[in-house]
Amino acid sequence: MKKRALIFSLLMLSGCSREFVEKIYDVDYGTTNRFAKNLAPLPGQFTKDAAALDRLMASFSGQVHRYWGEDDNLVAGKRQYVKYTDGYQSRAHVDFVRGMIIVETVATTEPEKHLKEAITTTLLTPDDPAGVDLYSASAIEFNGKPFLYGQVLDQDKKPIEWSWRANQFADHLIATQLKKRQVRYQQAYYVEIPMVADHINKRSYKYASIVRDASRRYGIAEDLIYAIIKTESSFNPYAVSHANAYGLMQVVPNTAGADVFKLVKNKSGKPSPQYLFDPAKNIDTGTAYFYILRNRYLKQIRDPLSLHYSMISAYNGGTGGVLKTFHNNRKRAMQDLNNLQPNQVYWALTNKHPKAEARRYLQKVTKFQQEFNRGKI
Repeated sequence: MKKRALIFSLLMLSGCSREFVEKIYDVDYGTTNRFAKNLAPLPGQFTKDAAALDRLMASFSGQVHRYWGEDDNLVAGKRQYVKYTDGYQSRAHVDFVRGMIIVETVATTEPEKHLKEAITTTLLTPDDPAGVDLYSASAIEFNGKPFLYGQVLDQDKKPIEWSWRANQFADHLIATQLKKRQVRYQQAYYVEIPMVADHINKRSYKYASIVRDASRRYGIAEDLIYAIIKTESSFNPYAVSHANAYGLMQVVPNTAGADVFKLVKNKSGKPSPQYLFDPAKNIDTGTAYFYILRNRYLKQIRDPLSLHYSMISAYNGGTGGVLKTFHNNRKRAMQDLNNLQPNQVYWALTNKHPKAEARRYLQKVTKFQQEFNRGKI
């Protein structure tokens, strides 16, 4: 699984009752990876030259293993930001689910100096994913407001925007919070930085105008867009997955992305990873795909709430998965679905869908929609 995750990450570079709702709130949901079994084919250059792919993998994983070993190999994902710097000797790990940042170094000379530089780099990392290479140890160019602004407060309970405050906070952390652990045959020096309690809300606020515009453009409810983003990436614009999905709404270029380009944008091809790392373009594309689901693939569903549930399920597991829940024959499946009440459709999709991942997905998104409307997102 780690190898698959690394391959696809590296390729990035080139109307319910109260009882019913309460039941949803009580479920403990696991994480999901959409389209995990529908991996996009490799780009032609790598298909033709397997050795090139091997070299590409080795350039990153070999350096990580050199300093951190195979057991401590972290790679960026949907809900975690991981960035190596300082010749792979230092790294930052932002866990958006736990709300915790770990910055560490395995430098053997002047480790505290290396750690301070890694801390300040992490705190000042820009909000634009296009300027950060997640799969090398290349330096980060600081411009604009930091990505973590307001999500982390310094020792004076102040947000960190400028280098002087980041350096001051780094000195404080090293003086008061420095920890050590063994990494292979060497010491790792690290600090743990808790994020503020409402860090998810603070990230979500940044995209309010984008979500509002996309909602109006395609007629898709804002609460649904927010719930999808929270489910897919926890509002992490750097999100990537081994399913070859990118950005806030985890759009897969070869499937949903290509459909949007063809059916909505009237253009050929598919969005690039760089295109999908732009939050505005990502949210526009993900929302446009819901428009396609509603007005094309699932347009025969008559009840609006049944359609709503089916759209959410299809975003994760495809239209075919929704229909197979009800019957192997697509025409018969649509008839059977339309003969059910919305709560029965929900029950079927969360209990009988062919994929367990899709069953959990609908539950989780519905839960987050309710939280949004109660002011908790």
